[in-house]
Amino acid sequence: MKVSKITIIMNLILFILKLFAGIFAKSGAMVSDAIHTASDVFSTFIVIIGVNISHKKADSTHQYGHERLESVASIVLSVMLAVTGMFIGLNGLEKIFGGNYGELEIPGVLALIAAVLSIAVKEWMYWYTRSAAKKINSGSLMADAWHHRSDSLSSIGAFIGILGARIGFPILDPVAGLVICIFIGKAAFDIFRESVDKLVDKSCDEEILEKIRNVIKAQEGVLHIDEIKTRLFGNKMYVDVEIVADGSKSLNEAHEVAERVHDAIEREFEMVKHCMVHVNPK
Repeated sequence: MKVSKITIIMNLILFILKLFAGIFAKSGAMVSDAIHTASDVFSTFIVIIGVNISHKKADSTHQYGHERLESVASIVLSVMLAVTGMFIGLNGLEKIFGGNYGELEIPGVLALIAAVLSIAVKEWMYWYTRSAAKKINSGSLMADAWHHRSDSLSSIGAFIGILGARIGFPILDPVAGLVICIFIGKAAFDIFRESVDKLVDKSCDEEILEKIRNVIKAQEGVLHIDEIKTRLFGNKMYVDVEIVADGSKSLNEAHEVAERVHDAIEREFEMVKHCMVHVNPK
């Protein structure tokens, strides 16, 4: 919540500055960049709502919790991002194929200054938000971080376009808007794909899976691992394990082996919400 509040304030200041610079310096690329920044404010509100809902405790109708609602928030964010990029791209295409290049206005130096300031601030916001997202393992906050990065990239595109227009190539200003659209579209697609993966029970990556195997094998009484299944659940993960233990052991002893595996997995991996262990006799 602290990160979100800071980024909302910073984005509102940037939006006003970039919109002012775009209008008065007559830069379509900077106005497009300002609209992109405004979309960051709305996306951060979505993150706040998503994180708050996802942290609600399990209830009678949602016995596994609400973590997946954060992924739903990320999907909404990605759609917003894609729509923003589409309108920016259409505006750029209209100017490019309009054919009246001689009538395109030359952006003022104020737009250049705004672009440089935006690049610096948005890049800082990306790393700041990214660090917080990794710390709490939040998919929607990480999506918001990439939203900031896409804004930084769009500002670089705006800077190149404005500079090109000022040195005699006015067509570069709408071209920059088109490049911005592509960057935004790529970010939206990546966010959407990752969020969908968390909604359709995608398994964890092989690196984490190998670490889980090593932890299980290290537990006393585990003779072999028959099967491991994992599934992402929002920013959490479920693990189902079948291990092999000595068949001559009592039920209590077999249960103790399973408990050791269960406790070790949930202790070593913070993202694991629950680990289910089944014991097969040898």
